[in-house]
Amino acid sequence: MSTAIRPSGGAPHARILGVGGYRPSKVVTNAEICERIDSSDEWIRTRSGIISRRWATSEETIASMSVAAGGKAIAAAGIQPDQVECVIVATVTHLAQTPAVATTIAAELGTNGAAAMDISAACAGFCYGIELAQAMVRVGSARYVLVIGVERLTDLTDHHDRTTAFLFGDGAGAAVVGPSEEPGIGPVVWGSDGSAAELIRQTRTWDQALADGEFPYLTMQGNQVFRWASYEMAKVAQEALDRAGVTVDDLDAFIPHQANMRITDAMAKALRLPDHVVIARDIAEQGNTSAASIPLAMERMLAAGEIKSGDTALIIGFGAGLVHAAQVVRIP
Repeated sequence: MSTAIRPSGGAPHARILGVGGYRPSKVVTNAEICERIDSSDEWIRTRSGIISRRWATSEETIASMSVAAGGKAIAAAGIQPDQVECVIVATVTHLAQTPAVATTIAAELGTNGAAAMDISAACAGFCYGIELAQAMVRVGSARYVLVIGVERLTDLTDHHDRTTAFLFGDGAGAAVVGPSEEPGIGPVVWGSDGSAAELIRQTRTWDQALADGEFPYLTMQGNQVFRWASYEMAKVAQEALDRAGVTVDDLDAFIPHQANMRITDAMAKALRLPDHVVIARDIAEQGNTSAASIPLAMERMLAAGEIKSGDTALIIGFGAGLVHAAQVVRIP
C-alpha cells in the first residue's frame, strides 16, 4: 500500500496588502526628447499622452529600484521583511541571464532566504506575478509573497527612433500578496499570441548582437499594436469582470498598463465605464514602464486620494509576446 502524501494547505483567499513604488530622479521632458528626434511636444502629447518621463541614472539599478519599492510595499503591508517567503520579479530589462535578480533583491531586503525568481511577461508581468502569488498563498507554499515589476527600458531604447524614443521610462512598483478571509483577487484571464510576437521585439537577439557588435533595441509596429491593445484587450478586461462576478458599475478604479493614453481611453470607451470610475493616467509624468506601470499607478492614486483601501479595481497588463493578463482586485 502506498503512503498518502499530505496536501499543502494555505489561506482561504488572498489579497494585495500593500503597494510601494520607486520613481527615478531624472525627469525628462518632451522638449529634451525632441533634441534627438524630429517631433514636437504637441505631437508626443497627442500621440501618447506623455508630458514627461522618468529615466534612471547609473546608480538607479534594477536591484536598487526594486529594493526601494519592495521595502515600501512591505512596510505598507504591516509585515517584516523576514516574513516574505517568496519574491517574484517581473522584468525584461535585467540584462544578466543568470542569476535571477530576484535573489539579490530578496537578500538585500532581509527576507531570510525567501524563494526568488524572475519572470518575463513584458508589460503583463505584474499581473502574471499577482496570479502566481495568490495561488501560492492559497495553496500554502508561501504566506506572504512580494511581487515586483521593474524596468530600465531606457537601456533598450533607441533614442533616435522617432516611433519609440518618446515612449519609455524607468521605475519599479511592488505589492505584497498575503492571506485574506474574503476574496481580494479575482480569477485571472490571461494568455498569449505568439503568432504576433514580431509586433513588439528586440531588433536582434543577444547572440546576434555579439556577432555583429550592435546593441539590441526595442522595436514596435505601433498601429497594429494599438488596434490589438485598444479593442482585443477590452474583451479580456470584460471577461475578467465577468469571471469575478463584477460589473463596471461595481468598479471604483480602472488601472491598465500605462502603454498609451489613447489606448486607455479606447478601452474605457469599449468597456463603457461609468463616470465614477477613476482611470489611471500615470503615463503622463512617468512614461511607459512596462511591468512597473500598474503598481506605480496604483501607488500614485492611493497617495493622491483618488482611490482608497477596500475599493474595487480592474487591472490589466498587455505587451510583447503578445501576452495579456487581467484581474479584479481589492485596493490595499
